[in-house]
Amino acid sequence: MKKTPLNQLHKELGARMVEFGGWEMPVQYAGVIEEHLAVREAAGLFDVSHMGEIEVSGAEALPFLQYLTTNNAGRLVDGQVQYTALCYPDGGVVDDMTLYRRSADHFMFCVNAANTDKDFEWMQKVLVESGLAEVTLNNVSDDYAQIALQGPKADRILTALTDLPLDSIRYYHFAPGEVAGIPMLISRTGYTGSGGFELYLPPASAENLWRRLDEVGESHGLVPVGLGARDTLRLEKGLALYGHELSPEISPLEAGLGWIVKLDKGDFVGREALVAQKANGVPRRGVGLKMIDRGIPREEYPVYAGERQVGVMTSGTMSPSLKVGIGLALVETPYAKLDAEVEVGIRGRRLQARLVRAPFVD
Repeated sequence: MKKTPLNQLHKELGARMVEFGGWEMPVQYAGVIEEHLAVREAAGLFDVSHMGEIEVSGAEALPFLQYLTTNNAGRLVDGQVQYTALCYPDGGVVDDMTLYRRSADHFMFCVNAANTDKDFEWMQKVLVESGLAEVTLNNVSDDYAQIALQGPKADRILTALTDLPLDSIRYYHFAPGEVAGIPMLISRTGYTGSGGFELYLPPASAENLWRRLDEVGESHGLVPVGLGARDTLRLEKGLALYGHELSPEISPLEAGLGWIVKLDKGDFVGREALVAQKANGVPRRGVGLKMIDRGIPREEYPVYAGERQVGVMTSGTMSPSLKVGIGLALVETPYAKLDAEVEVGIRGRRLQARLVRAPFVD
């Protein structure tokens, strides 16, 4: 398994380590619920150095990105971040990711860890097909560690370690700066829905930064957070996870991510299939689901309307904030109606649930 620069530190902190996407990662420290609530109420520190970074540069970088991605990269300005996706020609998803514009001819993707090599190979293939010559692709994942500082107290913790005015960085924007004397990119993004930052820095500086943030954050309730709480946090906010809500078999339109598909921007890979899907209507839709009966919906559990199975859970958990079972499901479109009552097959029983709009918490 691959290891992040913070691997040994996690073990010193007593983390339970697991395999995730080919990496040895901390799944929890003190416990998922405790870590989850700390991020909602105070702050949490995440090692996300397993995520991949791919740079796109050159005079034709923007035309290439417009052809490669579903969103409109032409709307970005320097220092702005965009959520987007790569699609196959049939509309299935290669990966979802964030795109950073550093300058008019220099961009960077942050991609899902397990997909880094696949994404890079796909980008190379599409570049050849595009016929664009003045584009350079670089997989620079080894050049970055990434630490996420999330939660309502993230600003005051980071302020103590940087001279950069954090108020000047709006949501889904970033800026170069120094934290604890370490040069990095400071991005107001995250995967928790509780606000905060993602920090891109040299791997050799990761442990020093983690310890400094931990030192300053202790009085603010900062705790280290593993993959377990990262998943429950994103689920409460209804955020998609590749391989669950998105996949080669699930298009962005089916997943409810039509807002990142700009069919009017010109041609891009997958556009023809997505135009047809929109015209004909998608056969199934991603929806939120909240349990009425006591039970925890899990991935691949069946969803029923009457005697008919009409869908399947793509993710599910017990919400630490709401103390009720919640999840995301892919349901046949005629049955994917808000407030509709359905049943989830859980351990041989059918338990009542209601289809709701995500996010589940404000």
